[in-house]
Parts: sequence; C-alpha cells; structure tokens
Amino acid sequence: MALTALGIDSMLPALPAIGHSLNVITANERQFVITAFLIGFGVAQLVHGPLADRFGRKPVLGIALAAYVVANVVAAFSGSFVLLLIARFVGGTAIAASRVVTVALVRDCYSGRAMARVMSLAFIVFMAAPIIAPAFGMAVLQFGNWRLIFWGIAGVSAVILIWFWIRMPETQHVEDRQPLSAGLLLSGMRLALTDRWSIGYTLASTCLLGGLYGYINSIQQILADTFHRPTLLVPVFAITAGTMAVANLLNSRIVVSVGTRRISHTALIALIALAAVHLVVTLSGFETLWTFAILQALLMGCFGLATSNFGAMAMENMGHIAGTASSVQGFITVTGGALIGALIGQSFDGTTVPLYVGFFVAGSIAILIVAVAERGRLFRSA
Repeated sequence: MALTALGIDSMLPALPAIGHSLNVITANERQFVITAFLIGFGVAQLVHGPLADRFGRKPVLGIALAAYVVANVVAAFSGSFVLLLIARFVGGTAIAASRVVTVALVRDCYSGRAMARVMSLAFIVFMAAPIIAPAFGMAVLQFGNWRLIFWGIAGVSAVILIWFWIRMPETQHVEDRQPLSAGLLLSGMRLALTDRWSIGYTLASTCLLGGLYGYINSIQQILADTFHRPTLLVPVFAITAGTMAVANLLNSRIVVSVGTRRISHTALIALIALAAVHLVVTLSGFETLWTFAILQALLMGCFGLATSNFGAMAMENMGHIAGTASSVQGFITVTGGALIGALIGQSFDGTTVPLYVGFFVAGSIAILIVAVAERGRLFRSA
C-alpha cells in the first residue's frame, strides 16, 4: 500500500522541475501530475475487486505491481507533459490493486474491531511513505533530474513485487471464488451501495479524502508562495504525515476496548473544529508557518483516527464479497476525493484559505452523512 503514497508524495518536490522541463506554464497546472494518478487509482478499483474475487488476491496484485513498474519506466522516458500524464494515469490504474487487494486480504482474515486494529497497523506502514517520499524526491533532485524519481519508484516496486510473491500466501479460500458474472458483479455492487454502513462510511471517507488530496495538491505551492520557504517542504510534510502514523498506532492500541464509532466520530468532530480554528487564524491575518504546521499536524491526526475506522466499518457486512465491495468503495472514495481535491487545489490563491474552507466543508458534510448512516446515534457501541 505504501507504493501508492510513494508514487504521489515523492513528486511534490519535483513539480517545479517537471513544469520547467516540460514547458508547463502555470503552477496550478503542475498539480495534474498528482490528479491524473489519483483518478486512475480511483477508477481502476472497479476492475481489480472483481478480478481478486475471481482469480484470488495474489495473482491480481502480482500482475498489477509488474504493470506499475512498466508505467514508471514510461514516465521516466516521457518527453511531453501529455505522455507523462498518460503514464501517471496508467500507473494509478495499476497500483489501485494495492488498495483493493490489501483491504480484501485483511477482510479475509479479520472482522469488526480486530479488522480495524489490523488496518491501523497496516496504515502505520502506509504512513511511512509520506514521511520518507518527499525526502526521497528531494534527495534525487540533488544528484539528478526528476526522471530519476520514476526510476527509483520502479526499482522499489520491483523489489516489493518479488518479496510479495515469495512471502505472501493466498488468503482467499477456493470455495469463495466468484465467477466473472455480470449478475453476481451487479449484485455485489448493489449490496455495497445499499448497505447503510457501507455507503455511509464510504461517502464520509470520500469527503475527508477530498480534503487530504487538496492538501497534497496545494502543499508545495503553500510552502513556496505563501510562506516563501520551499526548502521546508520535506520536514513540514513529514510532521503532518507523522501525526497520521501516530494516530493509527494509537487506534490499533485502543480500538478493541473503546470501539470504532466512539473513536472515529470524536476524531471527525475534532477535525471540523480544527479546520474552523485554522480558517479563523488565517482570515485574521495571524497565519504563520508555525501555526500552519501545528494545526495541520493535529488535523491530520484526527484524519487518521477517523478514516482508518471508517474503512473497517464500511467493510463490516461485506465479508463474502470483500474484493468487489472494496473496489466499489475504493472507486467512490478515491475518485470522488481526487475530484474534490483537484477543486481545492485549483482554487489556490496564494493563501491557505481555500484549503481550510475545503476541510471545514468536507468535514461538516461527512458528519451529516455519518449521522444519517447511524440513524442519529453517534458514539454508540457496535
């Protein structure tokens, strides 16, 4: 799963260099390097899930990792911005299997609070990439051009492919294999889209991911244009990603005793409050790099506590169609989140106002959706 974050976050320090090399005129246009990847990542999940239910988890993810290696090699050779965006889109469609299959792997083996705990542990590893990836991208730029970043991602992906193929067993029982039937596929999608917890927590996650992707799209320009400290991109991004990793570690320790709903609902309300406070600070003219880093780090911690549990609750009733359900949920959350994030990113006006308006609105809509999904009974035990 960390390969997805590596494919996104290692690009951030390289966006100005990519724009200069490939004649991209405006800074906001450079964000499409991220958006193209995310859209491919979201759309392809509709394909990987049914394939994983039909052929098993291991072969689907193995082939997808191989395709991801090839896509990054093509990106490294790109001579135009259009070809780079195509390669990024294809890379996103390939690595989408990492999200779908990983969730299905965990759901094959766990359910309920135990699943939430394991997903939190998985997200700790996943969160290591945002801490390391920008530093990786920055280090590569010290010794070569942006193309070396794609070569590096391809090399890491090839190593992980070999390791995964040797070490990871098949977790799906043969008797649980689902034929590639349009009727069964539609039936599985219908269940994922009509189950109250599945669709409710999927839509809530979509809103929150929109805020996260808006942050990822904007962070390089915020550091360079708003605070005029582009060299601090790596430590600031690492701090905010680090709080998400800490939040997931905390969640793994307390979720079994406290419960997914109490943790995630409290975290979501705290996220909305932090976004409101940050917006007031910005509009009042008191925004500094310190206030930005501290408040954003706290907000990301709340994001981690909320979304890791949202994913587990969305999958709670989906055990027998874990692959299909994971793909439907992933398609909605990532594609919808990418579009919301692109809207926030393209609204960048030299300040952090669009980002925190986005977080506040997204969080507010998410809490309303959760309230509907839970029939108004927030914080309850499962």
